[in-house]
Amino acid sequence: MRVNRMLLSATLVVVALVIQVSVLARLQLPGAVPDLLLLTVLGLAMVYGHVAGALIGFGAGLLADLAPPADHAAGRYALVLCVIGYLAGLAKPENGRMRSATVPMIVVVAAAIGTTLLYAGVGALVGDTAARHVGLGSLLFSAAVYDLLLAPFTVPFIMALARRAENDPLADTQGGGSNVASGWISSAGTGLRIGNQRGGLRMKAAKSRAAKAGRIKGVKRL
Repeated sequence: MRVNRMLLSATLVVVALVIQVSVLARLQLPGAVPDLLLLTVLGLAMVYGHVAGALIGFGAGLLADLAPPADHAAGRYALVLCVIGYLAGLAKPENGRMRSATVPMIVVVAAAIGTTLLYAGVGALVGDTAARHVGLGSLLFSAAVYDLLLAPFTVPFIMALARRAENDPLADTQGGGSNVASGWISSAGTGLRIGNQRGGLRMKAAKSRAAKAGRIKGVKRL
């Protein structure tokens, strides 16, 4: 991953986690809690791809597992977001641009439902039956609705920031070498074109001076 990718991803994940714990978790909404951390992972994954999405999802989930007031085993949410980030990254278009908002919205709904199911499934494997007491159906519905309502205000902004970081000229040489090289080549090509234009203007000026000198000599001879 590029350095600018890692810095931007870490910053967005930390900010999302702080808002998630300090604001969204205290709203006491019925059912699930709006998952800003999940939306952050989705926005980054749909720009950076499945590999980066899996890494970002794992790191974000691990922070959520360790941040208070977490009451589950560490690594549980990291595993869930790692899988979701990988799958969301597969929705990245070849040109890196989404033509409409339909695909991101579908990804958000599918991710909200998939995250809830995976989290409940992993919890069942480790003996956590909290989802059964709350009601899995209500959790699925509320998670999808809350995340879908929050997504238009977060996902496009995150994707725009990720695209801007992707085009940053200060990227490291591993991922941005081709971009830097192409920039140097384009600059060199521009310089050659300017040099050729200047050379052409000098040749025209020399020819015009020679023509004037020839006309003056002809007049003097006459």
